Amino acid sequence: MKKIINDPQAVVDESIEGLLYAYGNFYEKVPEVNGIILKEKKKKVSIISGGGSGHEPMLSGLVGEGMLTGAAMGSVFASPDPNTISKTIISADQGEGVLCLVWNYAGDTMNFMVAQDLAMAAGTAVEQVIINDDVASAPRDDKDGRRGVAGMLFVAKIAGAAADLGYSLQEVKDIAQKANDNLRSIGIALTPCSIPGNPPNFQMEDNMFEYGMGIHGEPGIRREEMKVADNIVKEMMEDIINDFGSLENKEVLVLVNGMAATTSLELNIINRKVNHILKEKNVQVYDNVIGSFCTSLEMAGASISIMILDDELKQLYNQPAYTPCYYHRGK
Repeated sequence: MKKIINDPQAVVDESIEGLLYAYGNFYEKVPEVNGIILKEKKKKVSIISGGGSGHEPMLSGLVGEGMLTGAAMGSVFASPDPNTISKTIISADQGEGVLCLVWNYAGDTMNFMVAQDLAMAAGTAVEQVIINDDVASAPRDDKDGRRGVAGMLFVAKIAGAAADLGYSLQEVKDIAQKANDNLRSIGIALTPCSIPGNPPNFQMEDNMFEYGMGIHGEPGIRREEMKVADNIVKEMMEDIINDFGSLENKEVLVLVNGMAATTSLELNIINRKVNHILKEKNVQVYDNVIGSFCTSLEMAGASISIMILDDELKQLYNQPAYTPCYYHRGK
């Protein structure tokens, strides 16, 4: 598929270079590896994440005030190696330890575990929380087997606020885990994506969509004939709500996320139906975020994420946050 690139093997390096030209007053590169960290240092718990490139603005775009302190970037759809992760952890440490938010994929979890050991051997205190919000990727009784997807945005927001408020490393880990435990997501895809220099990684008939597809093109639960937006959203919301058990009388955060080729027009239509359904079920939407935060190269599709709030999570969510791709002014 056509892409505006130079050498397919250099896309990550060149992308980071371009990012730093735009936001060099905000970010700095980790020496020798594809990692970025915040330039401004504060004595607090640091939070990093990382993963394969191709999901921009995640995860590098979540590095900012009140969010991540750093991000380690791998090749397209491939985990960063342990050396890249460990150097990013060590560079991000501000003397209070580092929490790693890790998407639940085999390569990421393995490499982050090795990197944690390397960083701890170098004298950095490190903890991890595994993000596994995708309800389509494993059944309800196997949440540990689920993939991490766009809900990472809310976990990074909660953890970043806790760090800013002076929580200890263990406390930041605990609240990030709590946020993850109260989070569910599901996605669909209308068209394929392709790694630079390669053909599309799957085929999709014009009249079909994939229900429950992963952000790397992992097969979903089933392939269905296209239908109107309201019916697709109803199906997605039923699966999320059933996984929670009930949302009645709860207060929630909502994220409607685009996979890159989905227009704002479509995302707004999806969001309309999400809110209609939640209102019918007596669910209070505390905040509602729409945008393309966790993409899959040029895939057309969308995901919905819901997080249940309690008083502590709400207080933390209310703290301000700013990155070049995400802004929350606080409440």
